[in-house]
Amino acid sequence: MRKITARDFTGTAAWDALPIEQIEGATLRLHWSDAPYKWHINDGPEVFVVLDGEVDMHIRQEGREEVLRLKVGDIFHAENGDEHIARPDGAMRALIIEKAGSV
Repeated sequence: MRKITARDFTGTAAWDALPIEQIEGATLRLHWSDAPYKWHINDGPEVFVVLDGEVDMHIRQEGREEVLRLKVGDIFHAENGDEHIARPDGAMRALIIEKAGSV
């Protein structure tokens, strides 16, 4: 057993992750970043929980782009095939649950 204090985790590079657990083909990782990720399409569902900081989650649907502002405690759920990019506003920490090996 272990206690993880998210606000104490800092990576050495943007989007560094602390692996927490792998459950039947899914990973749970604590991510730290102060820079955008990249536009991507998941090959499975993703759950993105903001633990510290704020994130603008840009999404594309039917050729239109929308921005969802995520604050501490907010949860973003992307389904298989959803295109999105996370753009932190300063440093942030998020718990991300997704298919193992997903981008």
